[in-house]
Amino acid sequence: MKKARVIITRKLPLPVEKRMGELFDVTLSKAEHPIERQELINALQEAEVLVPTIGDKINASMLSLANPNLKLIANYGAGYDHIDVKTAFQRGIIVTNTPSVLTTDTADMTMALLLAMPRKLREGHEEMQSGNWKGWSPTALMGTRVTGKNLGIIGMGRIGQAIAKRAIAFDLKINYHNRRKLHSELEKTLQAKYWTNLEEMISNVDILVVSASLNPSSMYLLDQKMLSRLKPSAYIINISRGEIIDQNALVRMLKNKKISGAGLDVYDENRIISEDFKRLKNVFLLPHMGSSTLEGRLEMGEKVILNIKTFIDGHRPSDQIVPSML
Repeated sequence: MKKARVIITRKLPLPVEKRMGELFDVTLSKAEHPIERQELINALQEAEVLVPTIGDKINASMLSLANPNLKLIANYGAGYDHIDVKTAFQRGIIVTNTPSVLTTDTADMTMALLLAMPRKLREGHEEMQSGNWKGWSPTALMGTRVTGKNLGIIGMGRIGQAIAKRAIAFDLKINYHNRRKLHSELEKTLQAKYWTNLEEMISNVDILVVSASLNPSSMYLLDQKMLSRLKPSAYIINISRGEIIDQNALVRMLKNKKISGAGLDVYDENRIISEDFKRLKNVFLLPHMGSSTLEGRLEMGEKVILNIKTFIDGHRPSDQIVPSML
């Protein structure tokens, strides 16, 4: 039986590539970062199944050039805002993603940032690395206690709930804003208070975590006006999508000490991180590594393979994204 023509746009973990090579007529990639637009178009024109990932922006004009036999875009990753799903759906192309498998790793990284910022872990590490540490001092590197503080979570999906479960162990008070209120039993389990008004919640929290998906309603949701509602003593953590926060407004507030600090793993891809942002001492910047564990990356690959095999076998992949979900 003829194997499906699968093109992968990015280098994947070796076990995933090996398994795909056994199952499909696969073209692997050596690229560690997003490929050029024309390379992506070439892949669309050749593939029957395309395996892209975040950073591979696939819009309507590119889809119009796709191979007529391209029937599946099996995204390697949970986020899919880089793919024009509606246009793909209209052209008879199924789009799948890899939900659930990143939840644990992303929630763990959120907690790492949540603890690092108030306790000044970056500053302590830099002092030790510089060789300037002269010994313990009663007033050195005093942070703030996490226990008992108000945590606000924007977006209470799988990851938001996983963060809340972890935060309970630190005796944080859980507050959340979501498009829909959680079931009362789940709210009780998570000890979470629902806020319909986002501005009011932001005004009352000590630590704000962004865990929402990116869509038209969340694009730059946290603008200058919304960020200004934060207390000067508050911290903000973003492990979701950079475009949810007005990055320029955030930089201004951090520089002017309008908020205490930010822990970021994602950034606005339309804006380069400025040098003064990098020099700020009240930020902890990570290179989008929230889900970067060996176990998570392998599970993502398994999801992609299962989606492809299910589709080839003539069934609907369980991880199919349809426009009604957007």
